[in-house]
Amino acid sequence: MMMFQTYPQEWTDHYTNQGYALRDPMIAWGFSKVGASRWSEIGIPDVFGILAEAASFGMRYGAAVSCGPISSRTIGGCARSDREYTDDELRKIEQIINRLHDMTQPPESLTQAQIDALRLIAAGDRHAAAAAKLRISESALKARLNSARQRLLARTTAEAIQRAKDYRLL
Repeated sequence: MMMFQTYPQEWTDHYTNQGYALRDPMIAWGFSKVGASRWSEIGIPDVFGILAEAASFGMRYGAAVSCGPISSRTIGGCARSDREYTDDELRKIEQIINRLHDMTQPPESLTQAQIDALRLIAAGDRHAAAAAKLRISESALKARLNSARQRLLARTTAEAIQRAKDYRLL
């Protein structure tokens, strides 16, 4: 449900425009395995030549990491132009992706106060009206919304509402 991308923008645009996520051998590998692998070692055919195209964008050597249960899988990748990743680098990349996975796990719950605040805003109430319905100050409502955003790793209240719905918390 979350995607963080730091590949070159040109590649990201090309990858997205071509719909490669549905055909990417690294993503297929990530859904079938847990661990870390270099692109050169995954053993899944690259029928669409995605890795060859990545090389034409300067990403000749890469690695993928997959962790977490299939219901909440994190698949991370990295690439470089100059050489294969060493075993030590691969282990460090795996540690980083595992930490990111742990940090971005969806919360199992929100407080009832956070749920109430998000529900009212989702229903279209403005801050003043939502605060009045909850019989709290507008600053208290904003504090509840802010804590919900932090817990859901959302930048905006709208994003927090969508994530809460996606996680079936609302």
